[in-house]
Amino acid sequence: MIFYLPEARDRALLPHDPMKALIAPRPIGWISTMDRDGRVNLAPYSFFNQFGSAPPIVGFSSETEKDSAAFAATTGEFTWSLATLALKDAMNATSAALPRGASEFEHAGLEAAPSRVVKPPRVARSPAALECKVVDVIALKDVAGRRTGAVLTLGQVVGVHLDEDYVRGGRFDTARAAPLARCGYMDYAVADRLFELDRPA
Repeated sequence: MIFYLPEARDRALLPHDPMKALIAPRPIGWISTMDRDGRVNLAPYSFFNQFGSAPPIVGFSSETEKDSAAFAATTGEFTWSLATLALKDAMNATSAALPRGASEFEHAGLEAAPSRVVKPPRVARSPAALECKVVDVIALKDVAGRRTGAVLTLGQVVGVHLDEDYVRGGRFDTARAAPLARCGYMDYAVADRLFELDRPA
């Protein structure tokens, strides 16, 4: 069994940080935001999840305060679009480091669809999307209380878009949608097979 302190990892043995491969698979936060001048940003985040259900709260974390975190903090809104296997190349293209103001939608050949409650658009081809209003922005700190530079943006879901072709028997068909997940390094997984486990009584 290998043991190491995160700040003292043997880089000869483990040149790439295993943490991102251990906490996996992680849902992808394909986040769209808009600044006060109407410029739109679309970027995928591998640190994304849901943190509550009543009301529904989702969040994404940026290692530094990039456009998505900055725009969401100033306008108080963002959208999330489901990144699927069919959209993997477009999703990857939106991770390019474009100049501020350049459109990731155009760069990736994606059509933007209008939201109903918030201003940032969503990815038109995505089978599901969430419209969110920011409820908290947290500057992450280490155990010594020092800021790490990472920013966690939490938003309450105020609108939900579902493609009716993916709704079967009153449930969203996750396997058919084939959502992508990040598994560390440059690895991804696809959720295309599900099984049920009943909770113990």
